[in-house]
Amino acid sequence: MAIIARLVSRFNAYYDERPVLTMMVTNAVLGGVADTVAQTITSIRERALRKPGGVSKDDTVAIEIHELDRKNPWNERELIPDSKDLPPPFDFERLTRFMAYGFGMAPLQYKWFSFLSRAFPITKTSAFAPAMKRVAFDQLVFAPFGIACFFTVMTAAEGGGRRAIAHKLRDMYIPTLKANFMVWPAVQIINFRLMPVQFQLPFVSTVGIAWTAYLSLTNASEEVEPKTAPYSPTIRLQ
Repeated sequence: MAIIARLVSRFNAYYDERPVLTMMVTNAVLGGVADTVAQTITSIRERALRKPGGVSKDDTVAIEIHELDRKNPWNERELIPDSKDLPPPFDFERLTRFMAYGFGMAPLQYKWFSFLSRAFPITKTSAFAPAMKRVAFDQLVFAPFGIACFFTVMTAAEGGGRRAIAHKLRDMYIPTLKANFMVWPAVQIINFRLMPVQFQLPFVSTVGIAWTAYLSLTNASEEVEPKTAPYSPTIRLQ
């Protein structure tokens, strides 16, 4: 507890001096953690698949990942397609892209949370209604924009052109937005209702490690599928 208290105190001190930079560094680190988790999940699954005979009953982690992927209600395609040839070595370029994206988006997220705090102030006499208004604005305005921005920036950073971006948005945007609406309203209610302003973005980013890992798998799944699936008119390459 003493270590946590010291970290919180240090964070508050940095936030008071340079709030935007503090958020940028925090977002970058947590984005890197999330993509590392996503790449680890893929690696565990694919290492098991490359074993003679495929996934065995002793590969409990790989089996769990496979079951979660198979039951994924938001995407028709698997997040981690079967392949005997994958995974590649740890993708540091992909990790760098995620960290850079988190670093670059932090100022916009900071401004957005500050706007919500000013527009819907929470007081001792009025807390629930302003918190719900913040959640509604966040989910109906920022979430659709943020998801579109993520796929656009990531596809462009990977070298994709307009057609690749259009295909990624066509295939991934609606399922990801549906997943967002299943997860984030409850998280944001806790965030806006209980968290001080300086901890709102770090709280979202921390909870978002799992969400960003999901986005990382979603973004990567379409890169893998054209290489592993047989040709079909529905699979378009840039």
